[in-house]
Amino acid sequence: MKYNIVLFILLIFFAGCSKQLYVKEKNYDEALNSFVNSCKSSKTLNIYGELCQRAKKSSNSKKFFSNNFKMQKLKTNDKALLTGYYEASLKGSLIKKEPYVYPVYETPNDLIVVDLDEQYKSLKGMRLRGRLENGKIIPYYERKEIVGKKLDANIICYTDSKIDLFFLEVQGSGRVLLDNGESIFVGYNNQNGHPYSSIGKYLIAQGEIPKDKISLQSIKKWFEQNPSRVDEVLNQNKSVVFFKQSNKPATGSLGVELTPNRSIAVDTRYIKLGTLLYLRTKDMDRFVMAEDTGGAIKGRVRADMFLGFGDEAADMAGSMIEPLQLWKLVPKIKVKDK
Repeated sequence: MKYNIVLFILLIFFAGCSKQLYVKEKNYDEALNSFVNSCKSSKTLNIYGELCQRAKKSSNSKKFFSNNFKMQKLKTNDKALLTGYYEASLKGSLIKKEPYVYPVYETPNDLIVVDLDEQYKSLKGMRLRGRLENGKIIPYYERKEIVGKKLDANIICYTDSKIDLFFLEVQGSGRVLLDNGESIFVGYNNQNGHPYSSIGKYLIAQGEIPKDKISLQSIKKWFEQNPSRVDEVLNQNKSVVFFKQSNKPATGSLGVELTPNRSIAVDTRYIKLGTLLYLRTKDMDRFVMAEDTGGAIKGRVRADMFLGFGDEAADMAGSMIEPLQLWKLVPKIKVKDK
């Protein structure tokens, strides 16, 4: 009898360890649709293979996740954090004219991108960006050098606000409402090679905005109140993003259209694009797909959630900053590549 009690306790313990957590997903159908959408990418297919086909045919979304995957918690000694981003909205013109004077550039023709892992395997995923001068590759122009300079690059359109253009770079994609009534989509295509620096941290360090008050909204309000210092602050971020025009809404680095509240940007040094994950914060439990990247997204347990388009999405993204837990979903059986 005593043996049976001990065995019963051990069984409960190990069952709890294997399960790892109680999943609180509220909309399995939505999660399944997000997974199916991600399976349009070859990278997701390479990870999950035949499970992508099972997902399309599944009639029970909850059983699909519970029957086919096991959880692996991602651990880190760094700060585990969730932030949010959105599809930016700008006003623009195809022709340079007042007030549309700030160019949205495509990738410059003189920007050189070198994949370092082709020569040095230890530098997997690392790229060198620069320009050629006197036979040598030197750093590409930083932000303060690009402002007012005519780059050797096509211009998609012109916008009426350098501040809105800056936040378009931070978000990575957006819609531009043209003065002729049409709208165009633009998305990330390249970057000048300089590391991303947070202007929010700069404003905190300068004593301009308290740390507990920093947000997209408070930064924009500060710019309105301090127009003479806009360039000073923006130039703290030497990184500049270049764009391409698209025929569809926000698309991430994975190449598929992003799903609001289901697509996240990750650090691909630790998480492959196309990976299915389970995300938990104080107020949120859901399955998400790693479908994007970002210059500020660094760390194993670090994610940026895509929240959609419009003022509500922008407001949510501007204030979202929460402690995060992440689990990677691994197939229970070895899957065959598509």
